[in-house]
Amino acid sequence: MSNLLLRELSLVGHRCPIITADHRDYERYRKVWNGVADRQPAAIARPQSVDDVRKVVHAAAASHALLAVRGGGHSLPGFSTCDGGLVLDLSDLTAIAIDRDTHTIEVGGGALLGDLDRATVPEGFVVPAGVISHTGVAGLTLGGGMGWASRRYGLTIDSLLGAEIVTAAGDIVWASATSEPELFWGIRGGGGNFGVVTRFRFRMHPLGSIVVGQWSYPAANMRQALQALRDRAHGQPRDFTLNFTATATGLSVTAVWSGDAALTHSVLSPFGALTDGGIGSVDKLPYLSLQSRNDEHFAWSRRYYCKGGFWSEITDEVIDAIMLAIADAPTPDSEIYVLQLGGAVSDVPDEATAGRGASYYWIAEPVWDVAADDDRCIAWGRITGKSLSKLSMAGNYVNEQADAGTVVALDAYGPEKYQRLASLKTRFDPHNMFRLNQNIAPLA
Repeated sequence: MSNLLLRELSLVGHRCPIITADHRDYERYRKVWNGVADRQPAAIARPQSVDDVRKVVHAAAASHALLAVRGGGHSLPGFSTCDGGLVLDLSDLTAIAIDRDTHTIEVGGGALLGDLDRATVPEGFVVPAGVISHTGVAGLTLGGGMGWASRRYGLTIDSLLGAEIVTAAGDIVWASATSEPELFWGIRGGGGNFGVVTRFRFRMHPLGSIVVGQWSYPAANMRQALQALRDRAHGQPRDFTLNFTATATGLSVTAVWSGDAALTHSVLSPFGALTDGGIGSVDKLPYLSLQSRNDEHFAWSRRYYCKGGFWSEITDEVIDAIMLAIADAPTPDSEIYVLQLGGAVSDVPDEATAGRGASYYWIAEPVWDVAADDDRCIAWGRITGKSLSKLSMAGNYVNEQADAGTVVALDAYGPEKYQRLASLKTRFDPHNMFRLNQNIAPLA
């Protein structure tokens, strides 16, 4: 660590722990979710307040240190950490406060989706978010956020009412529809390019009871199952959503119904009879269980690569590409995951974020455990992602792209939105201090 960075960090204050390589907890705190991102930061700062965050940002700027901002640590390319730089770890900023009168909730920048769900669901509410409970609220929200409740209530950013942001200049700004509205537009999908979000305010929505159907189909019947699924999913109301996961061993289908209980059987049961060989059931399932059911499969320190995109429909060509790719999957846990969109997601104009008009979101994701398998697993992810992208809509979702660079951001937003984001970046981060993200470069 440079003497300059050490000196600047000494000014942050004793209440904010600074962890360096000689600290007993360094190995614990330097790790992030994706085992591929095995890096050695010079220091890890763990702020206890928004003022601590401001001081750490100032220390990074004054010492010209590479700065990584970590919320939940789930960044696929490893943006939550760095080699030789400073990690600003928000893990202790997890305070949550519900306002029952206004049906809103405020959430600290270091909170996880599980923290958010455990606060809202027992109250009978939900904020639409992702599907793995140890994901960070901040990273997921800033990229857009989608999950089981999105067809009913939209993307996560559609429920965002405001956010507290520490800028590169060290200012503490509140962004909302009425305060810094352009910045508010930018953080709803623009990632962490504009500052460190220390607090979010969300609108909560009624949850109600849900019924879940879960089935598996053998690989030999996958094509027929996907063709039937495509036809039966078309035209479903927004109280219905589904996803499916294709692996080398077969197809897993999950369908969720939150509408009229009298219609449950007629809506869900057809997805248990897509073709011969289906095994599964329809049951009431606690929402918290649904949200955390994949936590172990996507456990910390496993190794991941990901490429995603949007489909307007599941064509025969899409099914052919899925079948061809998954037959060559490098590990049993490697998968092609598809989430149904539409509904409330499409209610918001397309200029808000990418993918608004899509019917489905797909992810090609190899999952493995041994570093020796890195090359072949990443190669499969890239080849599969390329083949599925050829059949996809324009635009992308920045949160689930393991490759990094300005090209990723330009592809995600398109030239017009990218230019608008670049202007905003120039205003709030002209020297690109917040560059460990799918980066939007400031204008020259």
